[in-house]
Formats: sequence, structure tokens, C-alpha cells
Amino acid sequence: MKVILGSRGSRLALTQTKLVIKELKKHFPNIDFQIKVIKTKGDKILNVSLDKIGDKGLFVKEIENSLLKGEIDIAIHSMKDMPSEVTKELKFSYVPKREDNRDVLILRDGLKTIDDIKKGGKIGTGSKRRKYQLIKYRPDIEVVPIRGNVETRINKIYKENLEGVILAAAGVKRLGLEEKISSYLSTDIMLPAPAQGALAIQIREDRTDLDEMLSYIKDKETTIQTKAERTFLKAVDGSCHIPIGANCIIKKDKLILDGLFGKEDGSNIVRKKVTGKIGQEEKLGLKLADLVLKEMEKNEG
Repeated sequence: MKVILGSRGSRLALTQTKLVIKELKKHFPNIDFQIKVIKTKGDKILNVSLDKIGDKGLFVKEIENSLLKGEIDIAIHSMKDMPSEVTKELKFSYVPKREDNRDVLILRDGLKTIDDIKKGGKIGTGSKRRKYQLIKYRPDIEVVPIRGNVETRINKIYKENLEGVILAAAGVKRLGLEEKISSYLSTDIMLPAPAQGALAIQIREDRTDLDEMLSYIKDKETTIQTKAERTFLKAVDGSCHIPIGANCIIKKDKLILDGLFGKEDGSNIVRKKVTGKIGQEEKLGLKLADLVLKEMEKNEG
């Protein structure tokens, strides 16, 4: 039996796809898993900021089209790139264990933490979520918009004379570049994107055979966390145009869901926290969204 997995062509996307294959091979050694590289709109347009070229789905649509046409059997995405609404006839299958969901600072030599950055220092990020949280903690820092894959963004530190860049820990670690991390940003300062560090494995709804196969690599904790975080994302109608963050922590049978949502220009940003129990992921996501949206409305009034 042959199973074709669709992936973007970046080193990180291919690494993530190979990780899924490696886990599946442990349970299905006789299946021939192959990778088909698919170029997305987000990969083709590199000189424009993401919010100027479209909405969430920039790194997804072409891969989903291949899935719908039957050119691939399974699609592997970074879950944080996925729109809140799942495309018709497709579904998310089981979720494997997520990598570290925090954001990290990679700084030029001699600097270690966010507090070491000089006044007026330049930090690169293409994310509004990161930009406005960074400015809240260090209003004296200049945020410079950057794009590109992990290695490209790291190289821009010296090419564009930056003090450093902010990246997702997950991508840096999966690429084996952990030694480049200067420091991890506390979630008190920098709330991660919803489902950051988790992979979205997508299949056609009628492929129950693949769903059963993928059940062997599911992670219970990650499933709970991503469900809560993505319910919040969907309920606030989040897109790549606006700052939005979410982090679900599991403590025994208790869930703590921390969420951030703001206006596109960063003029009104609200952060709230709710608690509940395992099994209440969707309820908590909706409750948090309701709290945040009401607070935003109050601030606007």
C-alpha cells in the first residue's frame, strides 16, 4: 500500500512531514509513505507582509486542493496556519504530540534576554501578535517586519542590522537549531498563537481507513489543548490581520485557558483567563471569547 503525504517545500515543513512518517512507520512498517511537495501562495509571494496578500490559509489552500482531487492522501500543516473553519469534505484527523509552543528570541552575539536589547533596538517579526505584545513590554523597541523561512529570518539579524528576531520555539527545535535560541519568552510577556507547535493532519472525510491509521499517533494532551485554543480562535473570528494568542495549560483534571485578542492597529488589546475541567474545552474557548469581546466593546465605548 502506498500513502502520499502533501507538504510545503520548506525545510521545516518537510521535517514535520518526515516526523509524522517516522511515527506511522513504527506501527505500519510495510506501508510505502511518499512525500509530494506543493507550493502555496504564501511560499510564492515573499516580498509582501502576510496580512497584505490574504487571510489565514495562505500556506494551506493549494495543499487542500490536492487533497480534494485525490492527488495526495494526507496533508501535513502547522496547525497555527489553519483557518478556523475547516474546508468542506475535509477533516482534521488525530493530533500528534505538540512541540514547545512558546516563542523565542534569537539575538545577536552578546545579548541573551529581552531586557538586554538596547533602547531603540530593532527586533524582526512579521506577526502582529508578537509585535504588540513586545511593544507592551518594551515600548522603546522598534519592530521591523520580516518574512521568510526560519533560516532566512535568522540571517536577517546581520543582513538588516537587527538586534534579533522572534520565532516559534517549535520550528527552531524541529530544525535542530536549538543552540541559536538566546532565551525563551515567558507566556506572561508573549502569549503564543493558538495551537502553536502542533501539527494539523488533514484527510478527506471519506477516508476512514487513514483516520484509523492516524489514531495510533494521537496525543491526548495536545488534543485537549488545541481544541480549547482553536475554539477560542474560531469564536473571536481570528485571522492573520489581527493580534490573537491562546495558551491552554493542563493541571491534573483542571484546564487554564489564557487568551489575547486585539484590533488590527494594536489600539485595543484584551487578555483574559478562564478555568475549567478536562472535557470542557469548547465551553471554555467560547467563554473566553465572550469575555474578551465584551471587554473590547467596553474599551471602545
